[in-house]
Amino acid sequence: MSDIVLTTLNARYWHSSFGLRYLLANMGELTEQTKMLEFGIGDRPVDILSTLLEQNPLIVGFGVYIWNIEPIAKLVADLKQVRPEIIIVLGGPEVSYETDDQPIAQHADYIITGEADIEFPNLCRRLLSGAEPPASSASRELQILSPIGKHTQTQIIHAAVPPLPDIRLPYDLYHDEDIAHRVIYVEVSRGCPFTCEFCLSALDIPVRLFDLDQFLAAMQSLLDRGVQQFKFVDRTFNLNMRVSNAILEFFLDRYQPGLFLHFEMIPDRLPDTLRDLIAKFPDGALQFEIGVQTFNDDVGELISRRQDNNKLAENFRFLRQQTGVHIHADLIIGLPGETLESFAQGFDRLVALDPQEIQVGILKRLKGTPIIRHDTEWEMVYSDHSPFEILSNRLLDFATIHRLRRFSRFWDLIANSGNFRESTPLIWQHDSPFECFFQFTNWIHGVEQRTHGIPLAKLSERLFEFLTTQRNIPAEQAALSLWTDYVRGGRRDQPAFLRKFNLPPHHEITEPSSTLPARQSRHH
Repeated sequence: MSDIVLTTLNARYWHSSFGLRYLLANMGELTEQTKMLEFGIGDRPVDILSTLLEQNPLIVGFGVYIWNIEPIAKLVADLKQVRPEIIIVLGGPEVSYETDDQPIAQHADYIITGEADIEFPNLCRRLLSGAEPPASSASRELQILSPIGKHTQTQIIHAAVPPLPDIRLPYDLYHDEDIAHRVIYVEVSRGCPFTCEFCLSALDIPVRLFDLDQFLAAMQSLLDRGVQQFKFVDRTFNLNMRVSNAILEFFLDRYQPGLFLHFEMIPDRLPDTLRDLIAKFPDGALQFEIGVQTFNDDVGELISRRQDNNKLAENFRFLRQQTGVHIHADLIIGLPGETLESFAQGFDRLVALDPQEIQVGILKRLKGTPIIRHDTEWEMVYSDHSPFEILSNRLLDFATIHRLRRFSRFWDLIANSGNFRESTPLIWQHDSPFECFFQFTNWIHGVEQRTHGIPLAKLSERLFEFLTTQRNIPAEQAALSLWTDYVRGGRRDQPAFLRKFNLPPHHEITEPSSTLPARQSRHH
């Protein structure tokens, strides 16, 4: 049993809660009284509730994010019904802004907004000592009328931005099971210098750095424990060249087959010193998540996002032609001022730059972001339910955005998955990638009437039908491409629709490297 329980619902089992580990690492003398419990959003709420209550806690702290706010709201309500005396503390980005209007607040005793690494342990100390947390300019009480008619008081504590030297790093809290099965998140900085209005990082200025020597020592410890895949959550990894170069040099000096590093990068900033280091890494060892978001300069200006698209294109060409970096590029559907035509042009422009993956995302209305200033002029309509995606705006009606949502889903299944590396370009051969893939999306949805639960063999057969009947690709060419893709994924069975063709045996087809994560390996 534990006096304090830290918990959250992760989006997937293989995700790990970086935020909870930071809190636990900074509990100080309360560490032995604190237990961290991670669940998934697919777990049954009643089972989660039972597990929490087995600890007989005095305080339960929940990490609340866009993907888990609705199930956590139900869980918190049930917890208060069963054990109303338990003190509930909420924190995380989803409750840090516009807090007063959120139903989840009615069941919380305390809500900590901002970075709670220091504030949460301090609150627990005061509560366990019997002292009421003092009211200050950084806290206030929220009077709420709950659905059962009882007035409740929720104290909202606005955490001061903690000095990073005062924060204990959490990396020794990754257990062996985490290392074997979960994503290992790391960060060398917090904050972002840019002001993109759709992003919460726009509110987190300036950029702050952890002590580099201390950070690298922690990375060495993780390497020594067998960690091979590191996901950096820094919003702008290539902002500070001294730090970026030092980290890349550190991992390059210690490279072993299987090492995989994920970074979020500014698209138009890639100086020669960084290029030289990047080019030294083996194919697939580095993955860059590059937020392009839009190629429309007017839209970029409207949402306070400025980037040099010519420099971006030059950097993409360097990465694709002279390095083995895996590029995951992002575009957003539904930005104010973006038409279907301008999005299509931007998509085609990005396809021409040949990143391995293009994440086509739907604009989300993140609480606290200044994107809401465009709501009236651009008639922005968002869902009231997580993940709060845009439903329509002045330029894109609901039906169009929903078709684009299907476009995004099938692009992920076909292009981003790496399962159809040879076959995907046949969809638009010599024509507009957007227009042709949009045609494919509408066609396959018309045939299947679904976007989920399509087996790979059936997806391959549907793609073969489309290529041969809608795009006039010779059947033999389409069959060979699809068979090559099918075998490269490690499969040995031959789908029935391919059996009439004279295809090479599977052992004559080169399979992807086994030293990389499965998704990335299929692209190399």
